[in-house]
Amino acid sequence: MQVTELPAEGLKRAFQVVVPAASLAEKRDKRLKELGADLRLPGFRPGKVPTAVVKQRYGQAVAGEVLEQSVDDATRQVIADRGLRPATQPKIELVNYSEGADLEYKIDLELLPEIAMPDFAAIVLERQKATPGEAEIDAFLATMAGRLANLEDVAEPRPAAKGEMLVVDFEGRTRNEDGSLSEPFPGGTATDTPIEVAGEGFIPGFTEQLEGMAPGEQKDIQVSFPAEYGSAELAGKDAVFAISAKALKVKVLPVMDDEFAKRVGLDDIATLRGKVAENLQGEYDALARMKVKRALLDALAEKAVFEVPPGMVAAEFEQIWQRVEQDLKAGRLDEDDKGKDEETLKADYRAIAERRIRLGLLLSEIGRSNNIQVTNDELGQAMRQEASRYQGQEKQVLEYFRKNPQAVESLRAPIFEEKVVDYVLELAQVTETPIAPAELTAQAAG
Repeated sequence: MQVTELPAEGLKRAFQVVVPAASLAEKRDKRLKELGADLRLPGFRPGKVPTAVVKQRYGQAVAGEVLEQSVDDATRQVIADRGLRPATQPKIELVNYSEGADLEYKIDLELLPEIAMPDFAAIVLERQKATPGEAEIDAFLATMAGRLANLEDVAEPRPAAKGEMLVVDFEGRTRNEDGSLSEPFPGGTATDTPIEVAGEGFIPGFTEQLEGMAPGEQKDIQVSFPAEYGSAELAGKDAVFAISAKALKVKVLPVMDDEFAKRVGLDDIATLRGKVAENLQGEYDALARMKVKRALLDALAEKAVFEVPPGMVAAEFEQIWQRVEQDLKAGRLDEDDKGKDEETLKADYRAIAERRIRLGLLLSEIGRSNNIQVTNDELGQAMRQEASRYQGQEKQVLEYFRKNPQAVESLRAPIFEEKVVDYVLELAQVTETPIAPAELTAQAAG
């Protein structure tokens, strides 16, 4: 095999490869002989089919098989002999291939960059620590009590107040351009439906207009479906709902005592409060972890100064831009992006794509150089956790993972990233700072 390296440009490499015709012929003859040994044709004894007949029947298919195998083998050898680390799949361009002639082809590939390890000890970070107090535990229990509250009828008819449950029939119609009302639209009609006055879960402005209605009253309320509403037929349209109030109910909250704790499967109220504190602590720690991880990735991005493979950036940008185009068509573009022209948007998202690739390469190199690996046990746990999200279909989900290695790899990547982040956090200067739970959650929401 003859290999000629062509002029390089940045991380791009190119090679001209010539595989001798004799090597190709040897591989073809060997493959034809293997086929002939097992071939059964009428008029010939098993394994005694003449080579000419085998070649006539299978010569073209074998030639294609040998071509593909020779290109794969030669390409792997070129990469291995030179210790190259391709960033993407090499591109192959056939230059010359015909029977009896040498195989000539060109390899184009992009290499992974040389990445110097940052000084992790020079990274200074703050990890916030929130601890749930009695107020946070009480608030959580109050929410839990609200979900488990009993509904009792209000005997004497009176106007509904915020937070109470009004049982109604309703029928919705959209407003046409001329101001007239359409026929009732699918899904817009219901009977004997309990709705929390000024509660969530309905079209904005719907439940708020129920305040003050008393059983036996009827009322038309006007609302506007959000532009991003799930149904394209209703998105952005004005609508009128005819409401008929039928009954009023109030929530009767359970008493926070040992009986309530037993109702949710625990021994007593003290154990329940302890469990709530434990769960809240886990939530706060997860929020703090998310924040310190984001700060760490920002710090690493500043230190990740190396050339990135253009092909990887282009592929990442294409994936991002497809989603942006879908958001543009659906009218759900981020507020920060509204008003920008397409050229500006593309420049912004191309920069995001480059940052992602740069960070991904750095994290991958940190893991590789420090032998950070995802164990089979960790993958198994991730698969079981994913399967648990589909109650009643756990076996099918696990079977899907067993049959689809690519799906398993999609679980490996986030586990690997978290382990690399943990590794760097151990080496960085991380100071723990107390913070009020409310402030931590407000920061996360903002």
